[in-house]
Amino acid sequence: MLLLISIILTLWVSCAHGQGRTCGFPEIKHGNIYDEDRYKHNFPVALGKYFYYSCDHSFASPSQSLWTKITCTEEGWSPTPKCIRQTHQEGDTAKIVCDTDYRLLNNQSNITCTESGWSIPPKCSSTDPKRKCGPPPPIDNGDITSFPLSTYAPGSLVEYQCQSFYELQGNKNIICSHGQWSEPPKCLDACVISEEVMDKHKIQLRWRHEKKFYSKTGDIIEFVCKSGYHKKTPHHTFRITCQEGKLEYPTCVKNNG
Repeated sequence: MLLLISIILTLWVSCAHGQGRTCGFPEIKHGNIYDEDRYKHNFPVALGKYFYYSCDHSFASPSQSLWTKITCTEEGWSPTPKCIRQTHQEGDTAKIVCDTDYRLLNNQSNITCTESGWSIPPKCSSTDPKRKCGPPPPIDNGDITSFPLSTYAPGSLVEYQCQSFYELQGNKNIICSHGQWSEPPKCLDACVISEEVMDKHKIQLRWRHEKKFYSKTGDIIEFVCKSGYHKKTPHHTFRITCQEGKLEYPTCVKNNG
């Protein structure tokens, strides 16, 4: 009788322990889970919950996938998330393998190591047309115009907008298809023209008198020399185009005499 009670108690403790099992935030050295800042406050999470993680430049997961799925199990995260250092020379290629129920688009399966880094990697798309999408991908200096949801039905459309003075490049709308979002737009940096920079080059805005001025990518800004100064190089243009937050400032020097 005592033996039977002991066995029942052991089973009860085991079941109670299993029901309360959760997984804490996966600290991944040289990597991070998808949209980490948005989901980090949700941890710990229950059994069965899954996330995708990617590795930093020059690191890769054991599966060599661009995004690797990890699931919360009784034993913790499975497979164990890790990022392994990769060493490749220019011209080397790496094979891309999609997760189960996903296929490669455009029949492309390799990425190549180039002088400036890896070539644009292939995309894996779900083979299930009814598969839902997760939250839209985040972009720098911009966000979606609607309240974010945890899941989106196929065919759903969301719109992006950039912060003030940032220029949107690409399609402002993305669509959910086969569990994947289409390519999101970019928000190009604005050019910030400050009094300190203009004073350094001995120039000023031709048509404005602000001490600080913001300009979008593609905008043309006109400068003139400050009083008592002339162009350092006679042929240097004073009509400058803002290019993704960068400007080639002209320079003026003090008049002789």
